[in-house]
This record gives sequence, structure tokens and C-alpha cells, in this order.
Amino acid sequence: MPPRPIMGHALGEQNGLRASTAADGRQMRAFLDGDQADFVILDLVMLGDEGLTLCRELRSGRNRMVPILILSARSDDTDRIVGLELGADDYLTKPFVARELLARIRAVLRRTRMLPPNLQVTEAGRIIAFGDWQLDTTARHLLDQDGTAVTLSGAEYRLLRVFLDHPQRVLSRDQLLNLTQGREAELLDRSIDLLVSRVRQRLRDDARVPAYIKTVRSEGYVLAMPVEIVTARH
Repeated sequence: MPPRPIMGHALGEQNGLRASTAADGRQMRAFLDGDQADFVILDLVMLGDEGLTLCRELRSGRNRMVPILILSARSDDTDRIVGLELGADDYLTKPFVARELLARIRAVLRRTRMLPPNLQVTEAGRIIAFGDWQLDTTARHLLDQDGTAVTLSGAEYRLLRVFLDHPQRVLSRDQLLNLTQGREAELLDRSIDLLVSRVRQRLRDDARVPAYIKTVRSEGYVLAMPVEIVTARH
């Protein structure tokens, strides 16, 4: 029996969305190999631990930029924090009404498809240099000193762009939440701390004595490096 859609096909179509379902990771991979998804919902009730594995897999593969929302019946913070650490863009606990799911899907798509106005200081299609790294804003990945590409999830890219557009300026957690996720986001404040930790890992920055993204106690975070626009892509 095929899995029951989380959001009915009729309701999705009424709101301009086309829903496809997969019972497990094998079916999801087969679908993504043959089609392009704009959004992925991982139901931890249906998938169990495989759901978190699939989240990690999506974030490290060719579909790393696809927005992910995790569903779970657990109301404690454990699954939520783990999901956010693995790269999920949002998290929703059961039970919920279909219109809340629709609202969250729209909110995530707004902030992943369209950069916030504050991020448009640096034009798309440029190479941004800072310290030993460069950010390719066309391919949306980091380049180390050897020119090796380091992939970023959508959330990691947006956070790094915020820091690069506001270098050497302390940004509070609230400012980072608003700039990267929009005011409609209802994620844990700690989600920014987790996201900063992930970006530090991408930058190979020592969390105990970071050289790039420094913690300013009781205030927030700051990108300690000066930034330079190296070249524009035509």
C-alpha cells in the first residue's frame, strides 16, 4: 500500500503544490534521481532513524540546497535539535493542522528562494574573499586555499552571506534569525548557535579559539575577518 500523503494531494493542488510520496529512503532516492524536488518533508514517525539519516544524506549530496522540513510526534527538543544540526530548515510536531504545514512550507520557500533585502548588498555572481577562504556566490560553495570546493546547505550559505555582508560587526541572535529565516520563523533561538557551529566546521574554525566567527558574550557573533570582493562573474 502506498504511504498516505502527509498533506492530501487535493489540498496541495488547491494551493499550487504537487505532492509526491515515498515510503522509505529507497523510494525517495529513486524519485530524486528522476525528478527535481522543490521541497522535502521527512516524517520521523514513518521513517524513524532513517529520516535523520536521509536528512544528513540530502545535505551532503547534489540535492543539498533543497529545503527540508522534519515532522515528528515528539514534542521535546531532542529530535528538533538533532534535525537542525543535520541541516533541516524547519521542524513541526504532531498533531498539526494541514494549513499550518502549508504556512510553514510557504515560509521556508520564501526565505530559500529569495534572499532577504539585507543580503543583496553583495551582488550575486561574485567571489568574496575572507581569510584563507573564498565564497563563490554563483555556485554557493566555499573554496579553500587549494581551490577545493566545500559544499554548503542553503541555511549555511544564508548565514555566511549575512556575516560577509556585515563583516567585523556584532550581530545578535535575533538579528541573525531575522536576516536568515525571516520574522515568521518559529525555530529555537538555539538554532542559530547550531547553525554557527556548522558554518565554523565548514571553515575548519576551532570552536574553542575561533579565528573567523567569534562569540561576543551576551551580544551575539561577529565575523572577525575583513572581506574583499575578488571578481565578478559574467
